Amino acid sequence: MLFSDLALHERLQKALTERDFSEATPVQAAVIPKALDGKDLMVSSETGSGKTAAFLLPALNHFQNNPAPRSSTRMLILVPTRELARQVMEETESLAQFTHLTAGLITGGDQFRHQVNTLRKNPEVLIATPGRLLEHMENNNTDFSDLEYLILDEADRMLDFGFSPDMLKIASECRQERQTMLFSATLQQKGMGELISLVLNQPESLTLNTARDKHENIHQQIMLADDQKHKEKLTRWLLENESFDKAIVFSNTRNYADQLCAFLRYSDLKAGVLHGEMDHKERKKMMAMLASGQINILVATDVAARGLDIKGIDLVINFDMARNGDDYVHRIGRTGRAGEKGLAISLIGPNEWNLMSGIERYLKTRFEKRSIKELRGSWKGPKKLKASGKAAGSKKKKVTAKEKAAAGKTRQRVKKNVGKRRKPASEGVTESVDAGFEPMKRKKN
Repeated sequence: MLFSDLALHERLQKALTERDFSEATPVQAAVIPKALDGKDLMVSSETGSGKTAAFLLPALNHFQNNPAPRSSTRMLILVPTRELARQVMEETESLAQFTHLTAGLITGGDQFRHQVNTLRKNPEVLIATPGRLLEHMENNNTDFSDLEYLILDEADRMLDFGFSPDMLKIASECRQERQTMLFSATLQQKGMGELISLVLNQPESLTLNTARDKHENIHQQIMLADDQKHKEKLTRWLLENESFDKAIVFSNTRNYADQLCAFLRYSDLKAGVLHGEMDHKERKKMMAMLASGQINILVATDVAARGLDIKGIDLVINFDMARNGDDYVHRIGRTGRAGEKGLAISLIGPNEWNLMSGIERYLKTRFEKRSIKELRGSWKGPKKLKASGKAAGSKKKKVTAKEKAAAGKTRQRVKKNVGKRRKPASEGVTESVDAGFEPMKRKKN
């Protein structure tokens, strides 16, 4: 579907032309017409599918055709992270560049007083993370009495972060006569049903590319590793020998992300780090360095797995395997975007094999196994088990007739002595360690 086929305002069409956007992505083609009709929607779509423009364009089109200069905020977009909030803000400003529509950003890490001034200006579009927005609501800094659109972007991630009560609280304070759209990688997550039933009004479900769908344009590989030191050597070799413009290396912990970044810098690689302990200025600086080419490797925790839309990511390395299938998909989704080819390599240690196998089953795929000749480790994967479940090569020990007879006599003695009282040591006897034998009398001196 071409954007020119959609009934969008000419100023929005001009912005699309300015960005060389002519053909809608599948999620945009499915969502925009229904959103223009005013329907509540719940959409299951993978990261990088173009969903931001899918919910922005219908709202901006409505605002442009129906000006309301004295109204309070008309559109609220809730997102799980500051990084995603800033990207949605940039997308909003880009699509609205030829209009007089304004947008505001409310996230943790920014100055509270500055945000109060933003809210007083009543921007048509407000992009916020739930925690910080609730603080402003509790201080009576917000007004959603005129709200026309409520968007829950990456709702599954907000549930993961424990934002369900916050989302429900915020939604209850919004104008009831509104259009609500929920976007998620999966609609089957625990808690999703309750959220949908309480926040949306007779929504229509749209399922496009989901977390379980294969990423045909991403080459997915695994490499076996003995331990952390072995992983470091493999990571360094890959970053020195693979061809890429930009790469992301994922670690499961903040501390090790810092340590790994230091190791890569010591190896003369242009690496930076991004994780949840960094403040807004540090994160912004790191993203600017990546965009400008000062660094071309970003070591990140899962805080960067969603919401980051960095052009030119050719390589993703899972130094630590993702904790579940959805997180894995969102990590590798940083590459292979907009039809480009990408490479995703996961380093699998002995304690990660079962996790990797579970992710394979969840995604209904098999990862290609790869090794580097000069860096092959000693661990070759788990030992194969027989169908019976016993270790290969194990044999059942044969019992001789003599051993059977001895065991039978022992059982008879135990049965004979059941219920009999034994004399305590004070009465001149000691107890045998084995309950199957008679106690021995102590010799008199």
